[in-house]
Amino acid sequence: MTTGTASRATATSANPAAAAPAALAPTPTTTADRPRLDWRIRFGALSLIWGFSFLFIKVGNEAFAPLYVTLGRMVFGTAVLVAFLVAKRERLPRGARVWGHLAVAAFFLNALPFSLFAYAELTIPSTLAGICNASSPLWGMLLAVVAASDDRPTRRRVAGLGIGFAGVLVVLGAWQGFSGQDPAGTAMALAASLSYAVGWQYVRRTLAGTGHSHLAMSGAQLLLGTAQLAVVAPLFAPAPDSFPVLPLLSVIALGALGTGFAFLVQYGLVEEVGPTTAMMVTYFVPVIATTAGVAILGEHLDWNTPVGALIVLVGAALTQTRPRAKAARA
Repeated sequence: MTTGTASRATATSANPAAAAPAALAPTPTTTADRPRLDWRIRFGALSLIWGFSFLFIKVGNEAFAPLYVTLGRMVFGTAVLVAFLVAKRERLPRGARVWGHLAVAAFFLNALPFSLFAYAELTIPSTLAGICNASSPLWGMLLAVVAASDDRPTRRRVAGLGIGFAGVLVVLGAWQGFSGQDPAGTAMALAASLSYAVGWQYVRRTLAGTGHSHLAMSGAQLLLGTAQLAVVAPLFAPAPDSFPVLPLLSVIALGALGTGFAFLVQYGLVEEVGPTTAMMVTYFVPVIATTAGVAILGEHLDWNTPVGALIVLVGAALTQTRPRAKAARA
């Protein structure tokens, strides 16, 4: 799943796919520039793509080691963005400093969280992974409190933080001693969401105003993330010796759709309807991930899972609220 940068780190911090950052603030589009396909249709498609990403991971894990699921995801996602770069005749960013910061961003926003989610889904259902992903804005709010950032938390946002993490405990069935859930897998999924929040904070502080386009920065970030995984995967996981059709198609869809194409759709939405509306896609993703996991994979769903997920989303929504004066300036 995705995506975060300086301008988007605050506006779309709940983005599950984290495909790549955007280096610049979105520019207004004219009526002539807007895509012919209505934004609501693209919004729905993006929700479905990211919601199904957790199912794709689960199916990919059936045939490939998690690190190779992630590597395949990065390869196909990068291919989509590079193809668009070539079509638009855009160049990758220049400068060692920019590439250094992008390498760190690629680790925290792509290589690490994508790998953690893949490993997590070896032992936890895709439904739980999708819900844990929704905790990203909660981690972001917590980091803002700990780091005493300029994005000051209000009472409502701090309350949202508490409500959100209470929802996580409900999802996990804390009163039952977390019975039925694998602690290690759940911890990895939550750590993946934390990694997104760390990455967004880093990008916000280091890659704002570089002068490069969203597409160029994102393409470079995914290239670096792919290189990182290409080095690590052979060292820590067995290379695949066969390529069953369904898992292979799942990895292709996870990368090309959930990482590459989804970023392009989201960037278009941010330009057309603004980051606040585009961010709302986040709150549909765990619903779709849960529905897909239960309906297609036959995953079991206890009452506390949807109830806890709803509480998490309410808390996440509260952490994204801003004072009216600040929102007006933004």
